[in-house]
Amino acid sequence: MLQHQLSSPTIRQRLRSGPFAERVDGFADWLHGHGYKRASIDTILRSLFDWADAIQSTGISAQECLANFTLHTTDRPAVSHVRHRHPDNKKCAASAALFIRYLRELGVMPSLPSPASPAELWPIIGEFRAWMRQHRGLTETTLDVYQHIIAELVTALGSAPRRYTTEALRDFALKRARRHGIWRAKTVIVSVRAFLRYLGATGQCPAGMEHAIPGFASCQHSTIPRFLPTEDVERVIDSCPAHGNGLRDKAVILLLARLGLRASEVAQLRFDDLDWEQGQIVVSGKARRQERLPLPQAVGDALLNYLRQSRPPLRVPEVFTTVSAPIMPLSRAAVTRIVCRALRRAGVKAPINGAHVLRHSVATTMLRQGASLAGIGAVLRHRSPRTTVHYAKVDITLLSEIAQPWPEVSPC
Repeated sequence: MLQHQLSSPTIRQRLRSGPFAERVDGFADWLHGHGYKRASIDTILRSLFDWADAIQSTGISAQECLANFTLHTTDRPAVSHVRHRHPDNKKCAASAALFIRYLRELGVMPSLPSPASPAELWPIIGEFRAWMRQHRGLTETTLDVYQHIIAELVTALGSAPRRYTTEALRDFALKRARRHGIWRAKTVIVSVRAFLRYLGATGQCPAGMEHAIPGFASCQHSTIPRFLPTEDVERVIDSCPAHGNGLRDKAVILLLARLGLRASEVAQLRFDDLDWEQGQIVVSGKARRQERLPLPQAVGDALLNYLRQSRPPLRVPEVFTTVSAPIMPLSRAAVTRIVCRALRRAGVKAPINGAHVLRHSVATTMLRQGASLAGIGAVLRHRSPRTTVHYAKVDITLLSEIAQPWPEVSPC
């Protein structure tokens, strides 16, 4: 109720007698249910009051205020006779936006039509997504990356593939990749080639046109994997507090550091993926492949501590959520930020400031403890043994044992 969230009795009374009186109590409860703290709710309600008071003084109705809130919070002229200080337009706009979102969830206000996606503007992109999803098993995240690049290609060259020329395609790919570093540039090339491969397979352009797109030199396995020593990994884990947000962070980092999960796999982890009876976890990896991994005792204990003591009561299937309002499931970027904060907290200087450094660390630790490359590949769920062989470079002793002397030269 409003009296539990707003400290000023004067503002409470005026809100309940203002244009939004019928909905303001429900709005306060809605904010509380979405994880906003009392101080934040107080600020939001005060800003909503300032906005309503200033708009009312211009003679505009409440319905028009809601329908045109952006206009009346950014371009509104100063009102000289408002009894309080001139309201902060940015705070007013944010509070009004939250209030309108609440009304739309109630069905009181109609939802705004969402802008047309590239797949809706160009049917060929939607057909490409469906084909890749069915025949290649790509995830929606990967398809979104492809779609962004292909939308630019269709904008530049048109939606009639029969008119594409190798020169135009090559020119687009090189210009589009030039603005990025090597890894992002490779994504551009892969996206364009995938689109051309689809067009050739469906008979919309001559087969083999993807070969006209030049690639970039691949140095993927030319360096030693970047990882953390075991003692640094333990420092990162121990840096998580044993209360509040630290319970979530520790569970996230243990999944990364003990099972070698990717950041996206942790973010997508659902309650249905946890098999407590069998002590297993179902991981949804690349290409929508699902595999079962054993759930170590330490990881299971950390998950239970988080779920019992720290997780907000948000009704979503995902295990991990944000801790500050608005409460929502974690994203892949949020998982990476959790690791970066833990690295700083532990005073560890990592070769990669992100979640993937823990995946590399799992592989190198297993190798040094005597695990086979096949076993490491099974834990990390590599599709190709060539990917796992990359970690063999870390064990210099093993490499020296298998190294052969140079022909016609006496061994040292």
